[in-house]
Amino acid sequence: MKTPDWAKPAIFGAVGGAIAAIAIGFIWGGWVTAGTATKMERASAKTAITEIFTPLCVAEAQKEPEKIQRMLEERSWNQDNFVVEAGWVDNVTEKHRRTIAVSCAAALAEAAKTD
Repeated sequence: MKTPDWAKPAIFGAVGGAIAAIAIGFIWGGWVTAGTATKMERASAKTAITEIFTPLCVAEAQKEPEKIQRMLEERSWNQDNFVVEAGWVDNVTEKHRRTIAVSCAAALAEAAKTD
């Protein structure tokens, strides 16, 4: 079977247009693969959990101002360990405990600077 002469440019144009549309969609259009969407969803969930539990940790810490002072005397890289050992993040699952402790220690240190 012989293809009409007019069909070849139309086929090449359609294929080229499809490739261009896909490239533009992924580069500038914000399209992502399923794997990237999953990573973005996990990061978003982790951020949401941190934003929710950090104020609860700070509230627990404010019940013990003398421990906050001891935490502030620790080196910054060890303050999250102090938060965990103080029990201020006991209401958080082990999976997220370290992240919440880091955020809580930073919030407490920042609040101490403004006082």
